[in-house]
Amino acid sequence: MTDRDQDLRTQKIWARDAPHYDGWMRRFDRHMLRGGRARLCARAEGRVLEVAVGTGLNLPHYPKGTDLTGVDLSPDMLARARVRAADLGVDATLSEASATRLPFPDDSFDSVVCALALCCIPDDRGAVAEMRRVLAPGGSLLLLDHVISHKFAVRTLQRALEPLTLKLADDHQLRRPLHLVREAGFDVVERERYSLGVIERLVAVQPSPH
Repeated sequence: MTDRDQDLRTQKIWARDAPHYDGWMRRFDRHMLRGGRARLCARAEGRVLEVAVGTGLNLPHYPKGTDLTGVDLSPDMLARARVRAADLGVDATLSEASATRLPFPDDSFDSVVCALALCCIPDDRGAVAEMRRVLAPGGSLLLLDHVISHKFAVRTLQRALEPLTLKLADDHQLRRPLHLVREAGFDVVERERYSLGVIERLVAVQPSPH
């Protein structure tokens, strides 16, 4: 499948799911994330990029006055994010872009945020590489996602579910962004794993050149 074909598939999935997404996430946030969004976004500072901003569920959690840019591949999700930003009075630049082809120069941001998206981005390694490219030296990568559990029973259930979630939504159950972040050369400075090991929050730093 070409990049363009994959982009069209992704846009079709989120066009279908956008009207229901916030309702699904209300339950997921309450039972699984348990304040994870707020803890993640509180660490953002300076020039902030949110990759895969979706419907803008993180917008209420950024510090007031954050210099925020958000991108998403789905115009349907972005339309909802723009409405949410307007309702909240949040001044954010929101535009359509692929996580693996970010339309920004190197070293453009001080913080990059990505929540519940690397699980659905086909080329997750490429997305992490792009996040590193646009981060300034010393900048922070802030990730929150569902990951493969360290508990055998939960991991077994995830393995059983993955063929269905991949077919329906390109949603991977067995990924662990921590490994990609380390491979990309980030320094992981904070980790939080909870909800039976299914949810992981990471804070990593882009090393400064010597």
